[in-house]
Amino acid sequence: YTSSDGSEKDGIIKHNRKCRDITFLIIFIAFWVSMIVNSSFGFNQGNPLRLTYGLDYEGNVCGSKHRHRDLTKLELRYWLNPNQVYESGLKDGEHKLANARTICLLDCPAPSDDTLNWVCDYPDGEIRLKMSDWVDRNYDYFEFLTPEMRNSSLQLQGPCYPIIFPSVNVYWSCQYIARASNSSLRHWQQMGGVSIEEDMIIDKSIRRSLNSRASVLKRYVADIGKSWPVLIVCGGLVPLFLSIVWLLLIRHFVAAMPWITVVLFNMLLISVTIFYYLKAGWIGNDAVTPIIGEHDPYFHVYGRELTHVRGVAILMTFISVIAILTSIAIIRRILMATSVLKVAAKVIGEVQALIIFPAIPYAMLAIFYMFWLSAALHLFSSGQVVQNNCNNTNCCAYDLVLKKVNCDRCCGYSIRYTPHITVAIFFHLLGCYWATQFFVASSATVIAGSVASYYWAQGEEAASPEIPFLPVFASMKRLARYNLGSVALGSLVVSFVESVRFILEAIRRRTKVRGTTPDHWLGRMGYYTSRGCLKSVEWTLKSVNRNAYIMIAITGKSFCKSSAMATELIMNNIMRIGKVNVIGDVILFLGKLCVSLFSALFGFLMLDSHMYRDSHNKVSSPLLPVLACWALGYVVATLFFAVVEMSIDTIILSFCQDSEENQGNAQHAPSLLLETLDNNEEDVVAVERQTQNRARALAEGLRAGDA
Repeated sequence: YTSSDGSEKDGIIKHNRKCRDITFLIIFIAFWVSMIVNSSFGFNQGNPLRLTYGLDYEGNVCGSKHRHRDLTKLELRYWLNPNQVYESGLKDGEHKLANARTICLLDCPAPSDDTLNWVCDYPDGEIRLKMSDWVDRNYDYFEFLTPEMRNSSLQLQGPCYPIIFPSVNVYWSCQYIARASNSSLRHWQQMGGVSIEEDMIIDKSIRRSLNSRASVLKRYVADIGKSWPVLIVCGGLVPLFLSIVWLLLIRHFVAAMPWITVVLFNMLLISVTIFYYLKAGWIGNDAVTPIIGEHDPYFHVYGRELTHVRGVAILMTFISVIAILTSIAIIRRILMATSVLKVAAKVIGEVQALIIFPAIPYAMLAIFYMFWLSAALHLFSSGQVVQNNCNNTNCCAYDLVLKKVNCDRCCGYSIRYTPHITVAIFFHLLGCYWATQFFVASSATVIAGSVASYYWAQGEEAASPEIPFLPVFASMKRLARYNLGSVALGSLVVSFVESVRFILEAIRRRTKVRGTTPDHWLGRMGYYTSRGCLKSVEWTLKSVNRNAYIMIAITGKSFCKSSAMATELIMNNIMRIGKVNVIGDVILFLGKLCVSLFSALFGFLMLDSHMYRDSHNKVSSPLLPVLACWALGYVVATLFFAVVEMSIDTIILSFCQDSEENQGNAQHAPSLLLETLDNNEEDVVAVERQTQNRARALAEGLRAGDA
């Protein structure tokens, strides 16, 4: 900062600065322009309702308004012809379920006990009924049909179709229950209707379609869109509040916070695991179910979502056990973490604006995520609705406009996805990760610059009325003027490595499905070793990046030069600062997990309300919304916890730089930091002495044995 007499007192903070890594800043700006163009394609081509609702026999999306037909309230897809559904389930059958005739209804129709009910096509041509009247009549206008129309209906060619099987609402599709109504079937046979198959295949065919991987993926993505209020509250507001509370507690109750964090982390992890057990049906009767609304309690429908929830429940159990054992193992190191956090608490007390500053990148990220999520839903649902080619299949149906049975254009409709949509989705995901890393890195660099200003202003002596706010604004100015390119490069490196890991993981899954995993032990070893190495490289890069941002804030050098300087400083002082830094990072990591697990827990509670269980906004599974709340909570916690994390790392790196410039005697180090490092050095010396004693005893034992 600049003192009142105009003299600079930032030490090395302001010397020899100029714009760095401009090329990567230009690339980042071009990437943002591409993101906007890519998103505009999604907004133009996509319709998020396609992720939830099916298509009818005209290619319309159920639950939406179209140019010539309003289906806003008609959300349920119903298969009109039971024989077409049966034929689609045969192994060697030519008919596909996608070509079976479907219609959008308000609710799933049920057969009558004393007469035969019908579901007729949308009123058209000579059938002069309004859509509302058609719905009020329970979709039945059989009495208005001409003899020709009645005859074609008895041949299961429409325009009216008998309700023979009961059905239940499974993910907004009426799934047949393979128990034909005897009364309805008797009336149908007495009227001279064609034979209707009653095999169990009619049930399995629809079930297989609803549980396909593509259908499950669509429902998961749709769940994110439906639960946007949960994401705002549990992924935005809850972690914001908890992060600020955690920082204030660190400021005032630093001695107790490591213990509180470890205990709270284990309690939250166990609580989230219990919620997964509840949704898996292993505790109580609240398992995830694909059935929407009231239904026969003795009727059960299998859904892949339940299998996924049970898999995550087992994974969470394993993680909880490992976490508890690890917490017990680090109890002896918690006191050392307390000493490190005291240094950060003192900095926060001196530079108070650090607690408020993360709200700026938080607001920017919130705006970005709202735009990104909306564009993602449209991209995932983009594609063209086209009529299928089913020339070899007999799918004739009566056309009310042409007034005859038509066999030319009777195929079903589907959404055609082109390869460039997959590329656009991947590009969109990469953009989210890069933008997140960029905002987090920018926030970390500003915090590092503020803390470095505090350190190089000679710590204790710098306490003046100007310290609370000036270092933060000065650091923001330096970032915007000189270092945005360096931050863009650092965030790009991590994003690139993560993208490569994602692609390799996708290839691994694909080869695993196809059974092409290497059979030889050498191939398998290389296969899994490469995965582990890539994960290690990603973790190392993130650590190096963080230290590089600190050196960028201190020296103003380019990203690569700063990375080299930070690595050299750490390696030269690894014995002195290593243990202190690692234990502090572990406690902060657990703190971030506490905030994100709280967010996930609140997400479970909100998703357990009636709004998301049985009504219009029912989510197929809480799995992805809860995971999104956890991820958003972790990002928010990272922004705010960076105040403590970067304070510790910046002071330690500044201490190393200070020691290098002053022949091993740091001139600007706060007394509390010197005390902490001295204690750590004593521990290191004690460990070395103990190791030497053991080696000496072993050598003497060997000599005695030789004698």
